[in-house]
Amino acid sequence: MIPTPHIDCQNPDLIAKTVLMPGDPLRAKYIAETFLTQVVQINHVRNMFGYTGYFGKKKVTVMGSGMGMPSIGIYSYELFQFYGVEKIIRIGSCGAYSKDLKLYDVILVKEAYSESSYAKTMGVSSRKILPSSPVLNKRILKASEKLGIPVHVSRIHSSDVFYRMKADVYQEIYQQHQTDAVEMESFALFANAKALGKKAACLLTVSDSLVTHEATTAQERQEAFTKMMELALHSI
Repeated sequence: MIPTPHIDCQNPDLIAKTVLMPGDPLRAKYIAETFLTQVVQINHVRNMFGYTGYFGKKKVTVMGSGMGMPSIGIYSYELFQFYGVEKIIRIGSCGAYSKDLKLYDVILVKEAYSESSYAKTMGVSSRKILPSSPVLNKRILKASEKLGIPVHVSRIHSSDVFYRMKADVYQEIYQQHQTDAVEMESFALFANAKALGKKAACLLTVSDSLVTHEATTAQERQEAFTKMMELALHSI
């Protein structure tokens, strides 16, 4: 089934075996224009931009996932199942639950906790905690050492809800499930990788803090999260 309903690339060879996946399609565009050479656009359906190019001699695709588990669930599944992608590294933003995390700190996700029914509904797992790929994480940690970019290796919370009626509920989640930060996509990505025998990892940059209420701007989230971008690129 190529092209798929959401990716209009006619030739699967134009998509690399490794995909970097930010949530924001404009962040994908920024990465392609800033870090890659010989860039070709491989998707524009619904303005979910995707690009393939080279980082040094390594072919890599970067493509947006949109917001939330249903969105990344669709795009990552189609990439894995129909375009022969073997590895996806999500590079996204997150909100800090821990006072030890500061704006722009980078998190390497060890596992994702979620209340979501995504994995169960898909028929993959009834577990509420799913791991990322140890192999990819090891490569990212090696890149971290080489580049001198520190990372926090953490369990994170993948939430279906951005706005909650109870403002301080994060404190309960943080204490009960030992989750250092919150985002909205990794659990579904890890479920798809588990279902299809692929590899998935996640790097996050702290964009805001639920503890201190500090926050970055939309422009900063699009263009200033370069440390995790460099880590992901060097790890491949």
